[in-house]
Amino acid sequence: MESPVMPSITLFTWENTLIPIQNLSSELTMRCLLHLEGAKQAALHHYSKTFRGFSAMLTSEQAKQLSENDWVVSVFESRTSKLQTTRTWDFLGINSIEQNKQLPMDFSTDVIVGVVDGGVWPESESFSDKGMGPVPEKFKGECVPGEEFAVSNCNRKIIGARFYSKGFEAENGPLESFNKTFFRSARDSDGHGTHTASTIAGSVVANVSLFGMARGTARGGAPGARLAIYKACWFGLCSDADILSAMDDAINDGVDILSLSLGPDPPQPLYFEDANSIGTFHAFQKGILVSASAGNSFFTGTASNVAPWILTVAASSVDRVFNSNILLGNSTVLKGFSINPLKMETSYGLIPGSAAAAKGVTPGNASFCKNNTLDATLITGKIVVCTIETELDNRREKGIFVRQGGGVGMILVDPAAKDVGFQFVLPATLIGQEEATLLQEYMATEKNPVARIYPTVTVLNTRPAPAVTAFSSRGPNIITPDIIKPDITGPGLNILAAWSPVATEAAGGRSVDYNIISGTSMSCPHISAVAAIIKSKQPSWSPAAIKSAIMTTANVLDNTRHIMGRQPNGAEATPFDHGSGHINPTAALEPGLIYDFDSSDIINFLCSTVTYYGKGETVYAAYIEHPVGVQVRVTPSKLCFKKTGEKMSFRVDFTPYKTSNGSFVFGALTWSNGIHNVRSPIGLNVISL
Repeated sequence: MESPVMPSITLFTWENTLIPIQNLSSELTMRCLLHLEGAKQAALHHYSKTFRGFSAMLTSEQAKQLSENDWVVSVFESRTSKLQTTRTWDFLGINSIEQNKQLPMDFSTDVIVGVVDGGVWPESESFSDKGMGPVPEKFKGECVPGEEFAVSNCNRKIIGARFYSKGFEAENGPLESFNKTFFRSARDSDGHGTHTASTIAGSVVANVSLFGMARGTARGGAPGARLAIYKACWFGLCSDADILSAMDDAINDGVDILSLSLGPDPPQPLYFEDANSIGTFHAFQKGILVSASAGNSFFTGTASNVAPWILTVAASSVDRVFNSNILLGNSTVLKGFSINPLKMETSYGLIPGSAAAAKGVTPGNASFCKNNTLDATLITGKIVVCTIETELDNRREKGIFVRQGGGVGMILVDPAAKDVGFQFVLPATLIGQEEATLLQEYMATEKNPVARIYPTVTVLNTRPAPAVTAFSSRGPNIITPDIIKPDITGPGLNILAAWSPVATEAAGGRSVDYNIISGTSMSCPHISAVAAIIKSKQPSWSPAAIKSAIMTTANVLDNTRHIMGRQPNGAEATPFDHGSGHINPTAALEPGLIYDFDSSDIINFLCSTVTYYGKGETVYAAYIEHPVGVQVRVTPSKLCFKKTGEKMSFRVDFTPYKTSNGSFVFGALTWSNGIHNVRSPIGLNVISL
């Protein structure tokens, strides 16, 4: 029996926005466009390689006419997505896997990872192809030349590079109108794409640091893997139309893994109205695992990229912090956090931003240290103490405005993001509430308070770690609440990786070849790298099998053997914070059992069959961590496998005996044979008995 033809999507734009339409043949696409006034100017992208559709500039009435045709699955407005390591691979155990010869470092030479992002800086040492073999014959992509990017910039590491800007420029105007550095090519001008690509598959580079901080050997998780670069983002923004075109090419080019460190602002769009969901579904159908960032929106229900066929990644810390401490005039030392290479030679006077308000500005507004809110005559030569208005404040800008007013340093009271290593244009550091209280007491009792901000010191082997970061977007999944999102968490806090030397804004105005930044954009490529490792070892495994191996072997305990916490206050994290837990690459290589599913299962959201991938006969028993107020029963309670590849099904029944008062309660189901533990989280909201 023939497989059913799955719907595919097309993007358009009406006025200054883009829309998608699905399930159009190229003939129907052209027929459709020919019936639209101004059709020759309307079309932006034709999607024809792996799914059918197009994007165009349309009026709302034209879009409505198209949507009324039976052969059109969906029409929707294009949105804009945003772009969301020396220590981490030790922390994750990848280095020990190689040292114990479980896998050689060049194991993944035939695995191709497609990176849809902001391009790449090909001259970075992290993209050296020294010692690599020829490009895999299966790859059908190309190296597209452009501004300051030649075919010769590709090699046996970066095996393909393309760029897409039609959608972005249709919605936002010409790239030149932004008055920012850019390259009309796959070359990276903001550093983000270079950082993510090198985290996935960067070659080994010794003695790397950022001004001495985080010094060590930089490498990607899968240094033997190949990279195919798809630049669909400009100035940190990515048009749906361009993202879909990039994914259409990547799928056809023959990538094995797709890494998307980008996503829409909350709320998450419906799957049929979301370019990421649509494009990644077609990738899933073609056997490509997609890892995507969950977002950096701090709050409950803000997780993006939540389609069940996507591996959705939260961000967590590693056992390393960057301290930039403060010495007060009374010899008290306050613990601060930032990426601060600048040295203060002496102490300077302290002044709260609220006490330095410009004319016509309230003290409260001046405390946020925003543009034109501070009186330069009051802050000149002083360290300014600033506060946060909302979690989404631009911290770096505050430092710029303080320096513009003559300030020599900044202390930012920022309890929610104090662990994040921001870089500033002047000596600056972040402190939490406890330190802020001590600082305020000192300033209130001292007639002439002074302080000195120390350069950053790297501290290793910190505890507890990991912890979910404060900024990492949380579940539940607002589109399909019965599927827990995010799926997994990985290192995303203060990650060192390769950088574009022209991208100085995020590096405190300095040109650097390696940079430290944070976000789920950084955790996503860690997971993509582990997926590449698994794909190399198990080339026949489906995306669902790889996803299952990663999720069911994850850890929920930190290095103190307690339940993982969530920053900034260390509250116990839940599956809505970290999904199945923190990635454990060693265990993921030998999961024992996997949950496998295909596109038919996805359509019905059915995922209840396990497959055995061990050696010889074995018995797995079910162990339950019961959610509070709920009795859980698994039938059968034991699964007896006789050979590898054998599939078995089971049923889970939930019997509530206590309401949860509108809150979710959590537990887990673990299948164990005494060697492998295959764990799945459970989240329930008991509304009534």
